[in-house]
Amino acid sequence: MERSLVLLKPDTVQRGLIGELVSRLEDKGLKIAGMKMMKVGEELAKEHYEEHLEKDFFSDLFNFITSSPIVAMVVEGEQAVSVIRGLMGATNPFEARPGTIRGDYGLDLTKNLIHGSDSTESAKREIDLFFDEKEILDYELTSEKWR
Repeated sequence: MERSLVLLKPDTVQRGLIGELVSRLEDKGLKIAGMKMMKVGEELAKEHYEEHLEKDFFSDLFNFITSSPIVAMVVEGEQAVSVIRGLMGATNPFEARPGTIRGDYGLDLTKNLIHGSDSTESAKREIDLFFDEKEILDYELTSEKWR
């Protein structure tokens, strides 16, 4: 089973869309192996977005991700990274297809609701930033027998 980090960003929390977005992941057959609501501090934000530190938009990204609580999740499934990326839609909500999370709910390039790891390598790094191994549960979904 492949793992991905998913972050439901401050706009998801503030707009009351947590349940809707979690449902979309579960409806696709993905398994939530870890989940917590948290506030992202300065250090974590800088580590998570380290590849963007020198870019013009970093301050907007930083201010946004630290502005309100988020929901962090470890999500598992067959090809979880690419499946989640497909469910999310294009980064820019105005370019995201209807039926995707960002296409249906996104309002702004910065406030685009959700983050998902872009590769299995980044998933490992990101999961290690947000979760201790003891916070990730290993269990079997009964629905796995029906796939």
